[in-house]
Amino acid sequence: MVTFSQKPAEVVKKWVIIDAEGLVLGRLAAIIANYLRGKHKPTFTPHIDDGDNVIIINAEKIALTGRKYQNKKYYRHTGYAGGIKERTARQILEGRFPERIIEKAVERMIPRGPLGRRQMKNLRVYGGAAHPHEAQKPEMLDIAALNPKNKRSA
Repeated sequence: MVTFSQKPAEVVKKWVIIDAEGLVLGRLAAIIANYLRGKHKPTFTPHIDDGDNVIIINAEKIALTGRKYQNKKYYRHTGYAGGIKERTARQILEGRFPERIIEKAVERMIPRGPLGRRQMKNLRVYGGAAHPHEAQKPEMLDIAALNPKNKRSA
């Protein structure tokens, strides 16, 4: 028995679109990370970028469970002594770039390194329902139908 190893020339990338409205952040990020890495394919090879291109729309309407909307903190550092800054998930979602919540969640589920950085370039996140990728004919992926826990009910 020989282990299958896909070559970079054999990779077939599809375009997938996901509507994030009402979906739970962590569950959505885990599914997106699997699609970006290509783990949903039988031809998965760990050292090859064979994942799909993923488009996320309605990122500003993502759902967080529990009290994470008010209490979850995102930290960054300015580079100066004592320069740690924090923002809550609510401040980010109500701010100028609400799509960064999903980008950060997915980025932290992708392995660090050159391959992970290349795979993250296949992710496009948009706050609203409009996106400029109609020419690629993306197919819709219904995450809410996969598991009832994926969608947050009011």
